Amino acid sequence: MVLKSITSTALGSRRKFLALGLAGAASAALSACTGSSRRLAAVEDPGTTIPREVRIMYAAQPTERFPIPAVNLQRLDPRYWRQIVPDPTGERPGTVVVDTDNRFLYHVRGNGMAMRYGCGIGREGFDWSGRGYIGRKQEWPTWTPPAAMIEREPYLEEFRNGMPPGLENPLGARALYIYADGQDTLYRLHGNPDETSIGRAVSSGCVRLLNQDVIDLYGRVPVGSNVVVL
Repeated sequence: MVLKSITSTALGSRRKFLALGLAGAASAALSACTGSSRRLAAVEDPGTTIPREVRIMYAAQPTERFPIPAVNLQRLDPRYWRQIVPDPTGERPGTVVVDTDNRFLYHVRGNGMAMRYGCGIGREGFDWSGRGYIGRKQEWPTWTPPAAMIEREPYLEEFRNGMPPGLENPLGARALYIYADGQDTLYRLHGNPDETSIGRAVSSGCVRLLNQDVIDLYGRVPVGSNVVVL
């Protein structure tokens, strides 16, 4: 659901984005997306400060393969609500831009506007930056931790051959796989049920969005779309 801009962007001018400079892809991500994947119950906010449009946007999705609970909006900073904002990136329409400093992901729409999502990012030491593209997409993906991650966290051994899809899977309801120079970077844009992780650096390298938001993004971004991670 499209929600018109609710709050003005806290970022600087478009010049700030252009001045940041985008080096080629850095070293491949060391691992693929872990962190809190706890299931949240649907919570009805008794207050009146959250617009009805936002409640609908983040409502439960019972028709999904694995029914998704509603987002507890009392735990989500309003700045991270999905919304249409003036585009600060200067990128071509259709490009996905991840602003890791400010924890925003933009999908450039054209006409000077962009859809903005709140996101969580990788902890220091597990991040990736550069230019790439969406090499493939998957609904309710399987998650396979790389060998290096299993070595660091031996309890993941049981998932060496993959964790089945589901609400407890670290990749959530959707995953968009970032490639660069024809190679998988091991960096993903993916779903997540924990609203407290949005706006924080908590995952092992990947960009996490709320499941409701990644489903929306998934429907807008075709394979081959350009991706810029600042």
